[in-house]
Amino acid sequence: MFKAIWMSDPHFTHDGFVQMHDPRARLSAAIGHINRYYSDAHFCVISGDLVDRGTRVDYAALLDQLNILKIPFLPMAGNHDDRALLRATLPLPITCMKNYIQYDVATHDVLILCLDTQKTGSDAGGFCEERHIWLRKKLQDAGNTPVYLFMHHPPMDLGLPMQDTDKMENGDAFLDLLTEFDCVKYLFIGHVHRPVVGTVRGIPFASMRSILYQAPAPKPDWNWNTFKPSEEAPNFGVLTIEDSSVNLQYVQFCDYSHGTAG
Repeated sequence: MFKAIWMSDPHFTHDGFVQMHDPRARLSAAIGHINRYYSDAHFCVISGDLVDRGTRVDYAALLDQLNILKIPFLPMAGNHDDRALLRATLPLPITCMKNYIQYDVATHDVLILCLDTQKTGSDAGGFCEERHIWLRKKLQDAGNTPVYLFMHHPPMDLGLPMQDTDKMENGDAFLDLLTEFDCVKYLFIGHVHRPVVGTVRGIPFASMRSILYQAPAPKPDWNWNTFKPSEEAPNFGVLTIEDSSVNLQYVQFCDYSHGTAG
């Protein structure tokens, strides 16, 4: 059985608060919970927005925290991340592309692809021709091996009006590629700070809550000028795959009040 932990959007900073939440307290609580209850997992995927400000000092402080994990971690790039600093600070698999934080991890009869959907200078995502070619080659080589993809930006609308404006810009072409290959079994998506599950083009997907703060539900209506984090506790995911059966549990690791200002 394959088992992994999935964290997303820690928005880490070495000091201060982000949206009135303490990223150090929240990440520390998540790591403590993982080490206590899930140290048998093969690794922990962190699907982007590792830091909030993209600074060297924040990445260095993040590494200090992540080194406390008892399991290996796989960092990914989100729109808040700086690729060069991420690469210079955090460990990456040897399969990582030269120009992008995109790589594959083969384990226990499954292939994990961690994709780089960052579009430099934009909160929205993108997936250029170079990344597209890399992905096609990996899917072709996979053959009958089940493939599970992690990414930061969703390639389609999720029914979240504000977050849907910042999805992957060329998502239709991305999904066209995926539907060519029966080996693609599941998409795991960050960025939106809300849990959404469903299918797209017949492929199951799930999004993840943030380790730090949650976006409000789409109703009542809100916009970025009125945005205020929802008073919901954070989660990480516990993913198990056995005989092509996928189980994803959303695990609360602390109370909402932990690490909130006031």
